[in-house]
Amino acid sequence: MNISSIKPEKALLSILKKNSGRDNTGKVSVRHQGGRQKRFYRHIDFKRDKREISGHILSIEYDPNRSANIALVEYKDKERRYILHPEGLHMGDAVIAGNTDIMKPGNALPLEKIPLGLEIHNIELYPGKGGQIVKSAGSAAVIVAKDGEYVDVKLPSKEVRKISKTCYATIGRVSNIEHKLEKIGKAGRNRLKGIRPTVRGVAMNPRSHPHGGGEGRSSQGMHPKTRWGKPARGVRTRHSRWSDRLIVKRRYQ
Repeated sequence: MNISSIKPEKALLSILKKNSGRDNTGKVSVRHQGGRQKRFYRHIDFKRDKREISGHILSIEYDPNRSANIALVEYKDKERRYILHPEGLHMGDAVIAGNTDIMKPGNALPLEKIPLGLEIHNIELYPGKGGQIVKSAGSAAVIVAKDGEYVDVKLPSKEVRKISKTCYATIGRVSNIEHKLEKIGKAGRNRLKGIRPTVRGVAMNPRSHPHGGGEGRSSQGMHPKTRWGKPARGVRTRHSRWSDRLIVKRRYQ
């Protein structure tokens, strides 16, 4: 697939602030972040709320803020928007969002209109909120059942979840499937992406980490702990949510 060499649509760009993992007091709240290259944020139309108006693909572009590629759509009223680029969608192809019967990559429909077994992405969890899941490169979900007000969707993690039938999703699998095969090549490339080094606890001194200290090379000598002394493995950290009742089958069973 050819990535367009044209410049991004200026009206859909904004400056992306670098926080370097710091909160509003300036202290580090997320470790191992900082030193990222400057980049613009591309505003993506996750809602696909321009309904019943067809558009065509002007370009397929690289987005430095995500693993997937993006596509620039120009609608009949000359408005332009970025969408996630699905596999199999080419420049010049037409796309539409709404109650259409055309099941082709890039079209957005309510889940109740999409047949079983068809690959989908950019799925809403709440009607009108915009796509929240299945948006990374090469990912796709599948509708496995329809039951009353809900449809059962099998996610890339193998979890099966009930989602309202009025929520929108986009047909197709997200492009750039080869992203997971990409080799970083050198440490400097990760630094440009804003990823700072991660130091092992056993390599620190005892003041900095519970695993630190000891003569020469040493093992942890205890159950694995975080830097703050909390258990690092085998302890559940997920809080129960009201939406847990919508999970038909969990990822790990």
